[in-house]
Amino acid sequence: MFAAYAARIDRDQPLNGLELGERPAPVAPPGWTTVNVKAASLNHHDLWSLRGVGLGEEALPMILGCDAAGIDQDGNEVVLHSVIGQSGHGVGPDEPRSILTERYQGTFAEQVTVPAWNVLPKPKELSFAEAACLPTAWLTAYRMLFTNAGVRPGDSVLVQGAGGGVATAAIVLGAAAGLRVFATSRSEDKRKRAVELGAEAALPTGERLPQRVDAVIETVGAATWSHSVKSLKPGGTLVISGATSGFNPERTELNRIFFLELKVVGSTMGSKDELASLLNFCAAKGVRPVIDTTLPLDRAREGFAKLAEGEMFGKVVLTV
Repeated sequence: MFAAYAARIDRDQPLNGLELGERPAPVAPPGWTTVNVKAASLNHHDLWSLRGVGLGEEALPMILGCDAAGIDQDGNEVVLHSVIGQSGHGVGPDEPRSILTERYQGTFAEQVTVPAWNVLPKPKELSFAEAACLPTAWLTAYRMLFTNAGVRPGDSVLVQGAGGGVATAAIVLGAAAGLRVFATSRSEDKRKRAVELGAEAALPTGERLPQRVDAVIETVGAATWSHSVKSLKPGGTLVISGATSGFNPERTELNRIFFLELKVVGSTMGSKDELASLLNFCAAKGVRPVIDTTLPLDRAREGFAKLAEGEMFGKVVLTV
């Protein structure tokens, strides 16, 4: 079957390790099922994998891709939950949880196998491309907002780095849930797009907000960390799920964190139940993922390049 896969690890030039070509069709072990992929979306996780983060040389070649929607063996339209081993279904009891492609072949292929427990019905209201955007970036944003930040309608939230998959999802979901959403970006065009998606205001990165907020959704890391901490109300919550600009901020702002009794919460992916709730929320409220580009699988390299350059607003989707 045709697939996009990591053939080599290159920490400095990750796209050098990406290959497109034929790979063996998957064979489902007991308790697993095979899904015919219709659409899959890119995440920064895929670029990190090509750099060797969470993926060792011994696991190569590895088909990339965490997210997918497709058709199961019974002809049902389905969405995949990307976390393997979280529940013990389909794997050994001592196996730690992992994201698809850290241990198992991924979704950038004509077929993928996952534990049967990881398959959810796709709402008829969502296209395959839209559904394929949800299991990683949108699920991460959903958990950051509603589980880990615990915000409620009327609360205020700052989303750093408008344009990225998680940030875009947080803006759309937050606005749909009745939050007062503020966003930042270095790009004037991305700031305009953020307001169009429901942000109350979008400011240049690092600029002081009109008011302090109840929560910050942080995926940028070092470049925005100090601004995130300074933007919180006393007792506010900073939720972080990534650090695309680096892991070591110049200023930790520890004095502000303890004096203002701020909470810093790490967040990774989300549960199957949260994904089911997200799917229902999108179907019921007309919320749709923002898709920047849709490409056929054989043009996956273009999608990876777009992701690496950071020149997209929303998700890049590959169709099969």
